[in-house]
Parts: sequence; structure tokens; C-alpha cells
Amino acid sequence: MIIGYGWISLRIPQSGSLKAKRSVLNKIIKRAQNEFNVSIAQVGQLDDHQFARIGFAVTGNEQRFVEGKIDHLLHFVEDLNVADVLDAKVEMMAVSDFVEEAAWVRGKYDEF
Repeated sequence: MIIGYGWISLRIPQSGSLKAKRSVLNKIIKRAQNEFNVSIAQVGQLDDHQFARIGFAVTGNEQRFVEGKIDHLLHFVEDLNVADVLDAKVEMMAVSDFVEEAAWVRGKYDEF
């Protein structure tokens, strides 16, 4: 399994209040969720009405697929033209099986 995750820093110059900022962020987040089926939420700069940081995560079977989806997501957010993209950071992680079947031993408090 491949996991791609990261954050996008945004500037919302037309926002004069936290309510206006929330309106812009909801637009970005809801549209991104609908378009890409991605986990996305505001993760930073919560009290600043002109700046925001949103975090996201994408999973898939192939790195090329996950990279492509993240690339499309970044362009999508920029093309909405509701906020200025200041910076973005993306990381990829390959995960093998979490628990080997042979390593799983039923403990005293485990219920099946």
C-alpha cells in the first residue's frame, strides 16, 4: 500500500474574518473531497483569518497513481482561485503488511 500525504499553505487575502475564511476553506475541502475522494482537513493556522494550512492523505496500490492524484489535487486547489497557494509539502510512504499472521498471538485480553 502506498500512502501520499502532506499539507498546503494558503493565503486568503479577501478574508476579513474567521467566518469568511471558513467559507473559503469549506469550498476547497468539500470540492476536493468530492472530486478526488481524499481525506482533507484544516490542520494549522486556525486563528489567523488570512492564512490556513490544510492537510491531506491519499492511498493506493501504485506510487504512480498516488503521485498523479496528489498532483491533480494541488493543481485543483490552485485552479479554484479562491486562495493563493503559498507552499506545499508532500511525502510518500510504502507500507507492507502491518501484522504478519504468524506473529499474531492471542493474548489474555483479546476477544474473538
